[in-house]
Amino acid sequence: MTFSWGWTSNATGSGFWNKLNNVRPIPEATAEKDLTVADLPALYAAAESSTPRPATSTAKRATVIIYSDPQIGKVGRRGGTPELIERSTIIRRKLDQHLATKHLQRILLADAGDGFEGFESGGNPMFTNDLSLAQQMDTYGTELFKFINIAHKHAPVDVAAVPSNHTAWRNGKQNLGRPGDDLGLLMHKQVQYRTEDRAMDVTWNRPSEYDESVAVDLLGTRIGLVHGNQFNAGQAVTWWEKQTFGAQAAATADILVHGHYHSFSANVAGRNPKTDRQRWCLGAPTLDNGSDWFRTVAGRDSDPGLLVFDVTDEGFDLGSLTIISA
Repeated sequence: MTFSWGWTSNATGSGFWNKLNNVRPIPEATAEKDLTVADLPALYAAAESSTPRPATSTAKRATVIIYSDPQIGKVGRRGGTPELIERSTIIRRKLDQHLATKHLQRILLADAGDGFEGFESGGNPMFTNDLSLAQQMDTYGTELFKFINIAHKHAPVDVAAVPSNHTAWRNGKQNLGRPGDDLGLLMHKQVQYRTEDRAMDVTWNRPSEYDESVAVDLLGTRIGLVHGNQFNAGQAVTWWEKQTFGAQAAATADILVHGHYHSFSANVAGRNPKTDRQRWCLGAPTLDNGSDWFRTVAGRDSDPGLLVFDVTDEGFDLGSLTIISA
């Protein structure tokens, strides 16, 4: 026997739910009719017996790898350059295994900046690095090529890069020249020549000389990239909103990725009027040897890791988001 709730009125004409006295049986003859809200037990039973979506999918898939803030040359509580190279090697091996489980159309390696430490970053104390500036740039270029080479085993690669504060051409904290004069971007050009000499299927994306952000279309999903020193901690979405009025690269992005703050974060950011997809803002974890000055001041620190996620021709695959650690 199935029951339903009724709506009755009292002597004064005002309505109320009668949960105890206005319960009536529904004739068995109606049992095969379309389910209504009144038939909650049967409705739940029908839902429980429904078949799940097929496990296989014909959706095209691409992987996004966020290489962020290794700050090569920095010495911290997690060691120096030998320890960073060992950590990067372990992460690359795990990345290789991770990519091997997928059937990918493309891979985007997004370099969120601060590839090396530099000597003009304004840190306190300064000059605690274990590499000269030339050695830092050389190691950074080598590490960058190794990550691209691993990705290239599995699919054609897009590379995106942006200027950042540690790799900027600086005098103390004062930036010199244009955003495009960034020394990290210079190393990207050097690595690009190496991939072109080897006829590798790699496409390069960098901002114009006066811009600090870039966007890449990946299977119909637009990925925006910026280092993060353009806004205060927790203000990435607010900064992103303002990019629309300035017609900047990230204005039409579905996903904005940034580094700089050395910790993972994820926020929803409204809806893209062009694609009608929910926007996501992702902060990448660091790959560095530790920010001990920040740990001393703030009492917290972030474990190093490599942020990886997928997009399909249907958009951002949230379930694919992972952090690969050493």
